[in-house]
Amino acid sequence: MSAVPRSRSTPQLSSVAELRQQARKHIEEGAVTENYQANREKVLELLNDALATELVCVLRYRHDYFVARGIHSQAVAAEFLAHSNEELGHADRIAERIVQLGGEPRFDPSEITARSHSEYRIGKTLADAIKENLVAERIAIDSYREMVQYVGESDPTTRRMLEEILAVEEEHADDLAELLQGAGK
Repeated sequence: MSAVPRSRSTPQLSSVAELRQQARKHIEEGAVTENYQANREKVLELLNDALATELVCVLRYRHDYFVARGIHSQAVAAEFLAHSNEELGHADRIAERIVQLGGEPRFDPSEITARSHSEYRIGKTLADAIKENLVAERIAIDSYREMVQYVGESDPTTRRMLEEILAVEEEHADDLAELLQGAGK
C-alpha cells in the first residue's frame, strides 16, 4: 500500500497571536476580514439580483394563491402559499448576507422587476399559473447554480447559503412538475 500524497499547497494555519492581531484591523468591516477573497462588489450585485428574483417570486406566488380557482385549486393554492413563504425566507437570508458583507439590500420597487432574473408573468388558468411558476423556478435554479460556481471557494458562507436556497428551488420545481401532471397539463 502506498501512502496518500499530501496536497501540494497545504494551507497554513495562523497563530493565535496573528488571528488576534488581524481581527483588530479594520473592525468597521464587520464580518468581512482582509482574508475575504471574493470580489465583494460583484457578490453584492449578484445577491441583490437574487433578492429581486426572490421578491418577484413571492409576489407571483401570493397572487396565484389568492386567485387559484378550479377543481384542484385548494391543494395548488396551498402549495403556492408554502412556496411564497419559503421564497420570502430566501429573500430575508439574502438581505441579511448583503448587510453582513457591508452592502445594502435593494428593496426599491421601481428596480425589482428590472433586476429580477425571473419575470412576473401570471397564468390565465390554474395550469398556466403552475407553468409560469415552474419556468421561474427553472430560471432560479440555473441562476443559483451559476452564482455558486462564480463564488466558489472565495466566499464559502455565501456559497453555502446559495447552495441551500438552490436545493429548495429544485424541490419547488419538482413540486410544480407534479402539480402540472395532476392538472392535466
